[in-house]
Amino acid sequence: MGAQAPGRDVEEVAGQARAALVREIELSGAWNADPVWRDAFAEVPRHLFVPYYFVGVAGGYERRWGESADPAARERWARGAYADTPLATRLRNGELLSSSSQPSLMALMLAELGVRDGDRVLEIGAGTGYNAALLAHRLGDGSLVTSVDLEPDITEAARRHLAAAGYAVSVVTGDGARGVPERAPFDRIIATCGLSVLPRPWLAQCRPGGRILTPFGTGVVVLDVRDARHAEGRFLSTPAYFVPLRGGGPPPEPAPLGGVPTAAREDELFRFLLALTRARLEPREAYALWDREGRPTRERYGVTVSGEHAWAWLDAPEGPYAWPLAGGSAP
Repeated sequence: MGAQAPGRDVEEVAGQARAALVREIELSGAWNADPVWRDAFAEVPRHLFVPYYFVGVAGGYERRWGESADPAARERWARGAYADTPLATRLRNGELLSSSSQPSLMALMLAELGVRDGDRVLEIGAGTGYNAALLAHRLGDGSLVTSVDLEPDITEAARRHLAAAGYAVSVVTGDGARGVPERAPFDRIIATCGLSVLPRPWLAQCRPGGRILTPFGTGVVVLDVRDARHAEGRFLSTPAYFVPLRGGGPPPEPAPLGGVPTAAREDELFRFLLALTRARLEPREAYALWDREGRPTRERYGVTVSGEHAWAWLDAPEGPYAWPLAGGSAP
């Protein structure tokens, strides 16, 4: 006998929970930059993309499953699928390999991506397929969306979820740091995984005038692309923590924080500056700058890629504060 599928009662619970999530995201203002995304979140069934997920409990994780024999467990699964929180979807030896991102953060990133009708979009990090489904719904044509991930089991599951939800997206198994040159050029590129290096192939595969939006450090940067060698943009105000891009190089080692006041060590904005300046500043120097400049928020920072150079900056690309990024140098 096969596993019991969710019944009509679960679909009703899922529909109510999805409507509540849409109201919550709307109140947060996440899609104010492009309210058209409201329809996508209202229509795309997230629960189809997370047939099971894991929630943290004392001593590890608890698996919630949509095909549990227990009706109460199925209802918990359906309601949890629409919580405004990231959902762990794939673990290996206790290590998180893949997740479905927090919906309000997804809404903010998609709105800031600036997608237009007819745009071709590349997504780096297939995850569950949910983000690609939102893009396909917005564009009205799944063939305009390409999603890539290094792990074959992740891409296989994403294809299955997308098919179940009725979205015909091209899901590619490959190294996201290399993009998908055979389907380029793209008008928009969005990454759903954390980076410490900006992959240059993305610029080459993005049309001039296009946009790249990607987590970087503990923030999200929006780069406007001039051509295959030049792009520039600022960070959004929100913090962001994503599973690192596999194939994109090892994450940097944490910086030793001796000599930095305890309050600063625990300050999320100071740790953001540390992530940007680790190639140039010692933590005590970074703290002195941060304190002197009024403890700047994320949107005062930006990134420039120009030829062989790549640097982060505070307030202005050619200003006094600029730090080379891995794989590049400051001008």
